[in-house]
Amino acid sequence: MSQSRLPRRLRCRARLPVLLASLMALLLPTAMPSAVHAQDFPAKPIRLIEGFGAGGVVDLVARLVMPKLSAALGQPIVLENRVGAAGVIASSAVSKAPPDGHTWLITTGSHTSNTAFNAANVPYDPIKDFTPITQIARTYGMVHLVHPSIPARNVKEFVAIARKHPGKLNYGAAGVGNILFIGAEMLKSVTGTDIRYVQYKGAAQATNDLMGGHIDTLFLTTPVAMPLIKGGKARPLAITGPIRWKGLPDVPTMRESGFPDFDLIGWFGLWLPPNTRPEIVARLHAEVDRALADPDLRNRFDELGLLPGGMSTAEFARYVVQDLAQMRDLAARIAKAGGLKQE
Repeated sequence: MSQSRLPRRLRCRARLPVLLASLMALLLPTAMPSAVHAQDFPAKPIRLIEGFGAGGVVDLVARLVMPKLSAALGQPIVLENRVGAAGVIASSAVSKAPPDGHTWLITTGSHTSNTAFNAANVPYDPIKDFTPITQIARTYGMVHLVHPSIPARNVKEFVAIARKHPGKLNYGAAGVGNILFIGAEMLKSVTGTDIRYVQYKGAAQATNDLMGGHIDTLFLTTPVAMPLIKGGKARPLAITGPIRWKGLPDVPTMRESGFPDFDLIGWFGLWLPPNTRPEIVARLHAEVDRALADPDLRNRFDELGLLPGGMSTAEFARYVVQDLAQMRDLAARIAKAGGLKQE
């Protein structure tokens, strides 16, 4: 009997498999790309962009992590140094990159402080225009250094000299909002001292001028500060974090030096462009987590005065929001105390 002569109810049942097959054919093209993207990432070499010079601490952290991530993902990772504007140029480039997982950004805490101190010259939103992955590492704080010609042996003696000679001492930093700048301006804010700001293109140039005696004081990360201290080129007065670092066991914290409200650490974060697919974020986060658990990497971090990060993506996102709020509050307090005006 032909289908045309079947009762209507039976004819509908006979057509059901055909209708289901047609529906599946329509749905599959929209369902497949997600699976393809998840399986094909990464499909080509990865660009890791940073906004600071080769040989700096950001460059060092990136190069410690890159080999492990490259091996895990099966693709080479090429580090690009896009130097300028305290990291703004590099971050701006990544904020506009395709969200396919093949362009990464590594930053310091300048990711938030640039906006807090210099919003008019930052062409992106540090929260909305990036996809956070995790905090890679953080520091015990900055080391407050002075040139050996400065007779101060501790922070209180340095402050006494600065008060006795207002405007005579100077410090170096790599732009407004850079952590070198923040450390010195925090010191000025809590002590009411007048110490002049000398701007440099990067920490390396400021470090050279401290060694040469062209500037009097500088706040540096532990990996950069240690060679200066060991070589007698600079004298450490304090560390800005809440606890001492075993690499400088005799150097007190700012809190121990009589400044209980002084607390400043640095951090390094990993980002992707905005709207990156969740499965790519999850894959990269998992590989970073595995890399940070490696004993060799953790030992190397420890030698440099760094603590491994390892936050979840959600934790890191919350941390960045809080850090931005704290940096904005700090910028307002520094401006109120007579520090440099926010641009």
